[in-house]
Amino acid sequence: MSVRGRSYRYVGPVELKSAVRPGDGGCRISSATDFGSWIAERSSAELAEPFTFVVGTDGVLRLAPRRSEHVACAGGDMVLSAGEISFMREADQWAVSEVSNQSTGYCPDIVSWSEVARALDDVELGRPSGFTHAVVFRRCPDCQEHNIVREDDFVCVFCGGDLPAAWNVDPTA
Repeated sequence: MSVRGRSYRYVGPVELKSAVRPGDGGCRISSATDFGSWIAERSSAELAEPFTFVVGTDGVLRLAPRRSEHVACAGGDMVLSAGEISFMREADQWAVSEVSNQSTGYCPDIVSWSEVARALDDVELGRPSGFTHAVVFRRCPDCQEHNIVREDDFVCVFCGGDLPAAWNVDPTA
C-alpha cells in the first residue's frame, strides 16, 4: 500500500506491457491549466467518446485516447486507479460526466475512487460523487482467471467456482 492508498500492478497480457517504451504514457494533468491546454487540443470526435485514464502513484491524473492501453497510459508503472472518463461543458467550465474503473489490465478495486476524486479535485474539475459505472473485479481462487462480477453474482464465468467477497486480483498485493 502506498502512502496515498493501495497501488495496482499491471496484471494484463504480458505482451501489452512489453510494448510500452520509454516516454510512453498519458498526458500528465497536474493542474487546471494543464487540463485546459489538453482539452483545448481535443477534436469534437475525441470528445464524443471516453478517454483512458490512470492515476499514477504520485497521485497525478494521466489521460490518453480511449483505445490506448492503460499500461501504456501509465508508462508501464503501478497506478492508484485506472479506467475510462468522459468530460462535458457545464456552466462555462469542464466537468466529468462519466467515470469508471474499467481497466482489465489493472483491475482496480472500487475503493480506488478516492484517489480518482483527489486527482480530479487537484485539477479543479467538477465530478460525480463516485464511479458512474463501478466494475467489480475478482480472481478465481480455483482457476486463477480474472472475472468481472455482474449483478452481485460472485461465481467464476470460466470454471463456476465461488469468487471471494474481497478484492483479490493481484496475488502479490
